[in-house]
Amino acid sequence: MSILFECEYEGERYAGFARPVPGQELTLHKVADGQVQAAIIAAGGAEAAVEALVRDTEAITVDGAAPLRLLPPLLPTGSNNALVSGFMRTHKSKYEDEPTNETEFVAPNWFFKGFGDWLRMPGETLTVPAKAVALIEEPEVALVYVNDDEGTPHYAGYTFGNDLCDIGLHRQNPGWNPYCKLCDTSLTPWLFLGEPPQTVTGTTVIERAGVTAWEGPFDCGADALYFTVRDMADNLLEYPAVRRPGLVNYILLGADEASFHDGFRIADGDRITIDVKSHDVTLSNPVRFGGVPGTQ
Repeated sequence: MSILFECEYEGERYAGFARPVPGQELTLHKVADGQVQAAIIAAGGAEAAVEALVRDTEAITVDGAAPLRLLPPLLPTGSNNALVSGFMRTHKSKYEDEPTNETEFVAPNWFFKGFGDWLRMPGETLTVPAKAVALIEEPEVALVYVNDDEGTPHYAGYTFGNDLCDIGLHRQNPGWNPYCKLCDTSLTPWLFLGEPPQTVTGTTVIERAGVTAWEGPFDCGADALYFTVRDMADNLLEYPAVRRPGLVNYILLGADEASFHDGFRIADGDRITIDVKSHDVTLSNPVRFGGVPGTQ
């Protein structure tokens, strides 16, 4: 699977096209903030953009264990012109009837999750409200789109995230769902270059005081969804509010049932590890109730 990532190294921004491996050389290409997004738009896709970036940018070689500060995929750190949002109740397991090709598309509920700089990387703390009622981890596929100067969205690729939220508050009153979603979201830094995946499987482990307190499987690929990815994305991306020039959209596709549905309750200090086995990706974050978001 081809990937792309961005990072900061010795105060400069770089792009890489292979995951770092300690003990192995890693080639990084020096880029400006927004250069990768522009290359994707100009080349007509991420894979063609990689060829252009390799050809046209200065390259350096570092060890795979070099101290890189990994960034959310394509995040415009200078302008923070980015939105995180997603869909609710998208899995087939949450519907009694199976969709058919003749079924008229009715859009699932959509939510605003936050701005781009609210995203957290693996290892960083996920901050939630001090009085959260009942949290739920939500392993999901996240699509990444970049808008050109006219506001037209261009699909760049996909990554994986944890849409942590307060399902207990939502169940008290579904109208409070916007509050429910005001918890930090983590993403992996790897942008997979290709169509959204049909199959995504793995395991979630929640540790408490270093000991496994809950473990369970998940499936969040397109085959598990009641709606088609194209229908959901195309419908959302018709709205002018998400078509602003230069905007980067991170769109979460929804999660299946998780620890909450098994009777487990996430506590302050727990660590959530999402192992996306189908794609060899791990996303692990501690949870903090209250406090200041973005601090460790």
